[in-house]
Amino acid sequence: MSSREPISAPLDATDARLLLELVANPRATGVELAARLGLSRNTVQARLARWEAAGVLDSFERRVSPRALGYPLAAFVAVVVDQHRLDPVVAELAEIPEVTEVCGMTGPTDLTVRVVATDADDLYRLTGRILKIPGVERTNMALIMRSLVGPRVAPLLDRLAANGSRALPDSDPA
Repeated sequence: MSSREPISAPLDATDARLLLELVANPRATGVELAARLGLSRNTVQARLARWEAAGVLDSFERRVSPRALGYPLAAFVAVVVDQHRLDPVVAELAEIPEVTEVCGMTGPTDLTVRVVATDADDLYRLTGRILKIPGVERTNMALIMRSLVGPRVAPLLDRLAANGSRALPDSDPA
């Protein structure tokens, strides 16, 4: 569904260092990144361009908090779908502004839908709207009370930058 080219080679330790610097300083320019990491400006620009083409970097919109937009409640809605209608269900879910993410799942549910709401009544309205989508068989909702560990990749980048590998470091089997 994406027109992005897959990244041709796995990310390396230099990529990880550059990405970690972007995590710490997301507004840094290519020249600033090059100076901080001791890389050439051309190297930085080439890697940024490669990542953009391959979809390595998420969109800026992931950094905007729905809470700041007036949506303090968030919930996960587990959705069971008639498999013959999966694509139209996903298309309809994508049309609901308060749906911030839809993930296909294995197990007893087919989709996990993250929604945001202004209050409990709005959340009730949203779950009702999801249930009305043709092909949705049933739902189960769980309110997100607090995000304890947010979306992150810095620990993975730290590992890659440190040892040049995505593999787990050797551990001592005690």
